[in-house]
Amino acid sequence: MTIIIYPAYFNVHYSRKEGRKVPKKLAFEPKMDIIIKALNDMGYKFEVEEDKRYPRFWWTEKGRIAVYSDEKKSEVLKKIAKKIKNL
Repeated sequence: MTIIIYPAYFNVHYSRKEGRKVPKKLAFEPKMDIIIKALNDMGYKFEVEEDKRYPRFWWTEKGRIAVYSDEKKSEVLKKIAKKIKNL
């Protein structure tokens, strides 16, 4: 199963309504390279799609990651956020 992840899902400055998907205590300033490093460290298979944009903020948010996993999207997002907090 493919899970689409936008960096905005982790943005500490966004509310849930604006698109943050992780709890505020796990949120951070999202950068693609940090998310990619966490995914590599955790052993996930993924593809980076630089040309895609987050629909809610199409004018600023650039890039997304397609992660291949059988886990729930919310579980994968929390694992990534926890991994990044530990980096």
